[in-house]
Amino acid sequence: MNNVVLIGMPSSGKSAVGIRLAQLFGYGFIDSDLVIQGIEGKRLSKLIEEHGAEGFLKIEERVNCGLDVSRCVIATGGSAVYSDPAMKFFKQNAKIVYLKISAETVKNRIPDLVSRGVVMRGTLNSVDDLYRERIPLYEKYADITVECDSLTLDETASRCAALVRGN
Repeated sequence: MNNVVLIGMPSSGKSAVGIRLAQLFGYGFIDSDLVIQGIEGKRLSKLIEEHGAEGFLKIEERVNCGLDVSRCVIATGGSAVYSDPAMKFFKQNAKIVYLKISAETVKNRIPDLVSRGVVMRGTLNSVDDLYRERIPLYEKYADITVECDSLTLDETASRCAALVRGN
């Protein structure tokens, strides 16, 4: 294993867990959403507003496919799984860990999807719609799935570390 890539719904804890996981492994940490914001010089919500969902997804794919790193934990944006090329790129040298939370947990953690910068494609307009569309993609790409609803941040990171190590 060279890298660990975290995928999951918005607010599943990818960034927070990623930082702890990087500490546990002695790896670097990359938040791909922050990389996108740094490269583009704008918040995600502004990029989605200006480029639309599909335009933003192209930016996200370009950035994710350009993350040529090793010994890093990469927290992706929740929409990263819409890009088959990016997910295949990650699969080449990473274990992909899906941080699974319920739709109810997402609703409790994100009161406003738009201001959070969540990509809503086509006719999607609710957390339930988003959940139904994305869950099959997270399951498709995941090497490891960790149910996070009942776990603390530290418990989630420890469980991820154990599973990535094969314990």
